[in-house]
This record gives sequence, C-alpha cells and structure tokens, in this order.
Amino acid sequence: MEIVTDYGELHQLFNKNFLEYSSYVIKERAIPDVGDGLKPVQRRIMQTLFNMDDGRFCKVANVVGATMKLHPHGDQSIFGALVNLANRGFLIERQGNFGNIFTGDGASAARYIECRLSPLAKEALFNKDLTEFVDSYDGRMQEPVCLPAKLPLLLLQGVEGIAVGMATKIMPHNFVELLESQKKILIEEPFEIYPDFLQGGELDISGYADGNGRLKCRAKIVEKNEKTILIKEIPYTTTTLSLMESIEKAAKTGKIKIQSINDFTAEEVELEIKLARGVYAHETIKALYAFTDCEVSISPNLTVIRNSRPVNISVSEVLESNTHKLIRDLETELTIERDRLREKLHAHLLEQIFIEERLYKKIEECTTYKLVFSTIEEALLPFRDKLVRDISKEDIERLLEIRIRRISRYDINKKQKDIKEVQKKIRKVEKELKDMVGYTIAYIDGLLEKYGHLYPRHTRLRTFDEVEARKVALSNLTVGYNKDGFLGHQVQTDTDISFPCSEYDKILLIFNNGLYQVINVADKVFVGRDLCWVGKYEEKLTFNIIYRNGEQNLSFVKRFTTPKFILDKEYRLFPEHKKSVIQFLSIGEEGRVRVYYKPSKRARSNYEDFELQSFLIKGAAALGKRVSTRGVRRVGVLAAKKKDDILEKEGPKPLPLFPDKK
Repeated sequence: MEIVTDYGELHQLFNKNFLEYSSYVIKERAIPDVGDGLKPVQRRIMQTLFNMDDGRFCKVANVVGATMKLHPHGDQSIFGALVNLANRGFLIERQGNFGNIFTGDGASAARYIECRLSPLAKEALFNKDLTEFVDSYDGRMQEPVCLPAKLPLLLLQGVEGIAVGMATKIMPHNFVELLESQKKILIEEPFEIYPDFLQGGELDISGYADGNGRLKCRAKIVEKNEKTILIKEIPYTTTTLSLMESIEKAAKTGKIKIQSINDFTAEEVELEIKLARGVYAHETIKALYAFTDCEVSISPNLTVIRNSRPVNISVSEVLESNTHKLIRDLETELTIERDRLREKLHAHLLEQIFIEERLYKKIEECTTYKLVFSTIEEALLPFRDKLVRDISKEDIERLLEIRIRRISRYDINKKQKDIKEVQKKIRKVEKELKDMVGYTIAYIDGLLEKYGHLYPRHTRLRTFDEVEARKVALSNLTVGYNKDGFLGHQVQTDTDISFPCSEYDKILLIFNNGLYQVINVADKVFVGRDLCWVGKYEEKLTFNIIYRNGEQNLSFVKRFTTPKFILDKEYRLFPEHKKSVIQFLSIGEEGRVRVYYKPSKRARSNYEDFELQSFLIKGAAALGKRVSTRGVRRVGVLAAKKKDDILEKEGPKPLPLFPDKK
C-alpha cells in the first residue's frame, strides 16, 4: 500500500500561518503606531480608564479586569503595561506602590494599588468625535483603532518591543523640548531634539542619528571624599541592583578595588562606594566608566507602524507627522464645533421666529397632524433668509414640541442675547479656522503653560572623553618567564624576568635572531628559550640594538621607536640568517656603549666608545649603520659613576641566561 503525502500543500499551510502570525505580532502586540504612539495593549488600557473615569482612583485589579474585555492576551500583560505607563509619569496618576524605576523593585499586587487618568491625558488624548471604533475581539464592545492624541506620545514616553524579524527601541524625550520643537516645525524653523531619561545621568549624542545610531549614557558620579564615591544618577536601561552587580563583578575580577558598596536609594538614587586602601576616588571613577555599567552604549532603532506597515524612520519624521496630525485634529475639532454652533444658532432663530411672529396661532384651526405640519412649514418659508440652513422635518417637529408654559414665559431680550453670544462664538471659530498655524501654536503654548513646569529635563547632554580600558586597568597580573620557555601570568618564574600588567595590555617579544612579535597576556604560552627581551608593549619607547649580520659577518647599530604591529604576526628586525644575532639591546633616548672588536695586531685599540644618541632613529626594518669593518666580539655599557669617572659594565645579554648557552 502506497502512502502519498502532499508536502507542497503542507508547506503552503505553514507559510500562510506563519505570515499571519508574524503580521499579527508586529501590528497588534510589539510595534507602536506612529499616530498615537501606543501599542494595542496600552491603547486599550487608556480607553478603559477613560470609560471608567469618574474623577476617583480605581483599583488596578478592576482596571485590568475591565481591559480584558478588549485585550485577549491575559491579565499579566495588561498589568505590566499599566505599571510601565504609570511609571512614565505622563498619562496615569498613581496611588500606592508601583515599584521603583531606580532600584528595579516590582509593583505591589494589583488589588493593593490604584490609578486614574492624569489631567494631561484627559485633555490631550480623547475625543469621541475624532475616534474611529471597531468591534472588540468578541464583538461585545467597541475599541479605538487609534486615539486622537494631541501629544507626540511615541517620542515622549519611548517604547521597546520585539516582533518577528524586527524590533523597536525608541528613546523617551523631554515634554517641553518636544512641544517647543513642534512650534518650530509650524513656523518652518530648524530644530534638534535629543533623548531625556527619568533616571537622569549624562548622555553623549555624538553618535546619535536622529532616532537611530548610537548613544553613550553615564551615571552621575561624585567624590564625597578621596576614599568615598557616590553615584547619584544611573544610566538608562540600568537599575541600582544591576549597577551594583556589575561593580561587584569588576571588583571580583580585579579591575577595580573597593572595600564596600551600599545602596541608600529611596526617592533619589544614592549608591555609596568605599574604596580599598591605597586606591583613590579620581582613579576609580574612570575605571567605573570603563569596566562597569556606569557607562552603557544604547543603540536606538525607531521602527513604527505607519499606514498599517512597519517602517524605520527618524525622530524628525515622527515629530513632523505628529505635528501635521495635530493640525488636522484641531481643524476637525473646530469644524465640528462650528457646525454645532451653527445648529444651535439655527434652533435659536427658528424658536425666535416661531414665537415672536406668533406662527403657533396658525395651527389652532388645524384638525390633523399633517395639516399642522404643512401649515408651519408654509409659515416659515418667508423667513428662510434669516435662518442658517433650509428647514427640515426635524426642525418643525422640535418646534411643535415647545410647551405653552415656555411660550408664555418667553423672554425676547434673553433670546436675542443668546443668539448674539452664539454668533460671536461662530465668528471666533471661523477666525481660528483661517489661521490654523497660529491656533495650533496657541494650543501648544497652553499645554506648556499648564504642564511644562512638571517635566524638567533630567539628563544632561555632554561629550565624553573616551576612557581607554587599558589605561585605567589595574596591573593586577604578574607575567613571568621560566627556563623551559613558558611565558604567562600563571607561570612560576625561575628567572629574573617578571613584570606587572593588566589583562588589557599587550606583550612585546624580541628574540635573539631578530624576530619580534606582539601577543595578548596569556595564562601560559610557550615562546621558546631564544628570548632576548620581553616587556609590556608601550608606544614611543626608543630601542637601541647592535646586531651581527651573519651574511656580511659585520655588526650594525640601529635605533627605532616601538613598531606598529598586527597581533600575533611575526616581524624581523634584520634579514634572517643562521649567524645573525642581537649583540646588544637597550631602551632609552641616551646612553654610551663600548664596542670590543676581535683582536688585531695592526690595530692601535681593540675597542671603541659610541654615544647612542648620535645615531638617527629610523624604522624597525632599517638596516642600520655599520659599526666598523672589524668584527665585534662583545658590547659593554659605559655609565658615569662620579664626575669625570667612567665605569664600564657589560651590556645586557640575551634573556634568559641559560647555563648551557654558548
């Protein structure tokens, strides 16, 4: 029996379901809409709070339960999003323990804490006339497609989200600066806008690219005294707990030395670091920036939903889009308000004509409703020019509903006053509609005057001096070399060769045959027994060497500064030959050497003195200057013991010195 499986159909099924799932996650869960800057769960929370609003605080548990009628993904996602929104401090007022953004502590249970809409949210986020509603997931309620937000919420609050194949990371910005930038957009002036974090800290924007690029954020660190450091503000994306963990980790690995660290954070951040003996504050601050989360790099990624599609755009584009949307929303509101005022004026004029012209008396003899209706309609025709629009059936029905008591108490002067007041309002609205830019700026100024003082900038903008980890690292490792040819900080040395360094240093190796190499600090590595010199790689050192060129059997002297290198690559100081060898090596700008030649009966002297500084500094690969036409036997060092007294000592020999080495 043959079984046939249609793998093509199965493949299509997986493709279709995956595309539907990924589209749903992108549009309905993770990526915010550029219009109101809210994710669906946030929008549903705000709409629920608006529906429940009676001016009093509501239990968060009740809000979560009510939001579940609109949001199909469970109470925990709603609770987390609500706490996050509340802690931003713009849209939701809190009562109770909503956690601490500085320490990372979580909120109390939903049944213990309360919340309500903030005045700013009520004023700038809702308008039923401008909101498009659709059925909720079960069809029992209506939820907004997009709230008519008059604030650039996307940039004001910031947001992070991970979807299928994409993510978004939008930085929060300052309330006042955003609105001031919107005013500049309206009058077509250039503007710049940069992130602002509730955690404070310092921000380097040199790598920022208008919503994308790279940011560097630092903690605010102050010296209480030379042995105590205080951290008063922390970088964005960190908490005092994560910061303490990174500092303790750096201390355990020997990158910094501290005695203790304590967290006294409450309403404000305060981490106190006591330093170890022999370590001082000004040295440790740089190391904290280099080796801990006191400095973090942030990579913003401004991805949003625009026109039902995910796009990556800039902060400027988002703010311009929000500003143009604000103009449209305000214009729509004014148009609706004007139309309502016109309807109100029309109703006033109809009532005035109906009562003052005593048109109601014409229906006294009418015996049927149809006759009454036609009589009033005919009686109003001569007054059409005084009305706002044509008379409708609803207008006549409204007139016929007026009670006799209202007619008998009719006040002509009051009605005239009401009509003039409505006409005045209409003229004002029409004037505002003719200058939407001016009206929008006035609206923004109103928000700034009412709420601007509540939201000062927290993060200071500055350019950081680059902290090189190698320069501030503690020399907590001791590199040793033994007679078996092993080198490293875990090598038990049995020679005179050992020196302190840090894990960020590089080690320069120079061998007797002229080979040199730069390597990382290793636990233990075999480098051989032919080592001439080893030390920590430092720039701008001056090396002086005298070497024998095996091919010519003559010695040359050369001077060079620390050479450039590619890590682990081998280089040569002179051409390779089995008889070529370094005869002398020293470090320094000055020095005197005595070169001993091979004995010759015809020579007056078998040695000659040289001032090393008399030779020019050239490249490491240069041939050098020939010492003499005679062969060099050995090289000694001349040093001043007393004035006019010269002491000769033998120059450095190849390292290490092995008993069996000839």
